[in-house]
Amino acid sequence: MECNHKTTPRVEIHPAGESDLPALAELAGVIWRQHYPGIISQSQIEYMLGRMYALETLRTELNEQQIRFVRLLVDGQFIGFASFGLISEFGVFKLHKCYLLQEFHGQGLGSRLLQHCETEVRRLGGRKLKLAVNKQNFKAITAYRRHGFLVEDSVVTDFGAGFVMDDYIMAKELK
Repeated sequence: MECNHKTTPRVEIHPAGESDLPALAELAGVIWRQHYPGIISQSQIEYMLGRMYALETLRTELNEQQIRFVRLLVDGQFIGFASFGLISEFGVFKLHKCYLLQEFHGQGLGSRLLQHCETEVRRLGGRKLKLAVNKQNFKAITAYRRHGFLVEDSVVTDFGAGFVMDDYIMAKELK
């Protein structure tokens, strides 16, 4: 007799520490190179990865800026991550990063990662969560809207080397 029922994958979300940062930077490179072509140029992808995911930058965010990082694992495989931290507005946190390998999209895992961040922000006393998303990143904008985020502003930020970030600022009141 054959048994054909699928086992439910084990999904875990854990805080990331300094020892996790090299793997996080490597995963970011894979995800960005899958997702951002067609949204921003290849040269901007490489430039931004080099700036945002340099180990020293990540260490500074973790240790000095008190930005919290979390890792998403499915059956022990590191497939996504997020980071969030308090900003200057009272009770307002920023979701700095929220990424998932493309082959895991559409399975509710990104939603679980985002909901985990929202829960943690509430636990830390946050009343609002903001994020910046590229205006051409339609898939992410749709996902954030589905989770109750609304466009609050439109900004263009100089990122250096002739590159800009053309983003929507989206926000969600946490109840």
